[in-house]
Amino acid sequence: MPIINRAAELAEDAKVWRRDFHQHPELQYEVHRTAARVAELLTSFGVDEVVSGIGRTGVVGVIRGRAPSQRVIGLRADMDALPLQEITDVPHKSTVPGKMHACGHDGHTAMLLGAARYLAETRNFAGNAVVIFQPAEEGGAGGRAMVDDGMMERFGIQEVYGLHNAPGLPLGMVATRAGAVMAAADTFEVRLTGHGGHAARPNKCVDPIVAGAQIVTALQSIVARNVDPVESAVLSITRFHSGTTADNIIPQTAVIGGTVRTLNEEIRRLMDERFKAVVNGLASGMGVDVEIDYEWGYPVVVNHVEQTAFAADVARSVVGPDQVTTDMPPKLGGEDFAYMLQARPGAFVFMGIGETAGGLHHPAYDFNDEVIPHGISYWAKLVETAMPVE
Repeated sequence: MPIINRAAELAEDAKVWRRDFHQHPELQYEVHRTAARVAELLTSFGVDEVVSGIGRTGVVGVIRGRAPSQRVIGLRADMDALPLQEITDVPHKSTVPGKMHACGHDGHTAMLLGAARYLAETRNFAGNAVVIFQPAEEGGAGGRAMVDDGMMERFGIQEVYGLHNAPGLPLGMVATRAGAVMAAADTFEVRLTGHGGHAARPNKCVDPIVAGAQIVTALQSIVARNVDPVESAVLSITRFHSGTTADNIIPQTAVIGGTVRTLNEEIRRLMDERFKAVVNGLASGMGVDVEIDYEWGYPVVVNHVEQTAFAADVARSVVGPDQVTTDMPPKLGGEDFAYMLQARPGAFVFMGIGETAGGLHHPAYDFNDEVIPHGISYWAKLVETAMPVE
């Protein structure tokens, strides 16, 4: 069936909620206003159980179907924004300097709220639908915090599903894949200490900039010469800080930082090992002291085969068979829904929002409200299809 009529009606209210969240962005775990509003709305919908403070500031709602069943399905949305200055001129632009919803989490939250309202009204399913509103997706591992807080066990969640908007993908189109769908996101910082001095006497110094430049260049060879060409890996240097505004000083220190993205644990370990070997070897050869801080971040997002096929079938029933693809290329962005998929089988899908002024994490980005009825319908049909009333 196409978009649910009631979902289209609820989309108008969801748009209001979404724009309110957009005007009041909050970062990581400090989503106090957002979480309170989510809990307030869930309660007003008649959701059977609303629990706040899961994973510090997460909110979970339990909606019981009209028929008893042991089946429990979890649906997850993220609530946090980004530390970015918005440059749009929309009426609902951020009112908080240096913070904005540049990744569409305001839209994710609004769509799941719309679905919660629909499911609480109709209850046309057998079992429990658990709506999960997560903090700190943007770097804070809120997904892991909720899992570590016992969420899956406490609410009896058996399967869990997530959704992310996709700028550039046609409006409402759904893309996913079984297996690795998003990358592990690791970070590094290399601190080099040499011996500073006068730039006219480099022979009396140990130059950390020269050593750092050698390291930056050599690190690029890891993907090219150590990783199997049919595998995927990215190593990006995103910062290199050293020196002062003076032109006649060789500095004492240099700091290099960046990220590594991989799609399986074997390549992830290889990148870690080769990174440290290259940096330590070159630092020793250049005569600088080195400290390496290499941190494993979010793991690979791995969709489960059965649940991915199911999610795709549900999407086809909402947006049509020609608007769903299950062979999308993996994305090398990171996503902490990975922790929930490690804890329970499930699937993560992308839903197109058409062309936007800026892509994800861009200061001109704004969520496209036209996709809200598609998202509400997808969530509702997923629950009704997974837990039908006999």
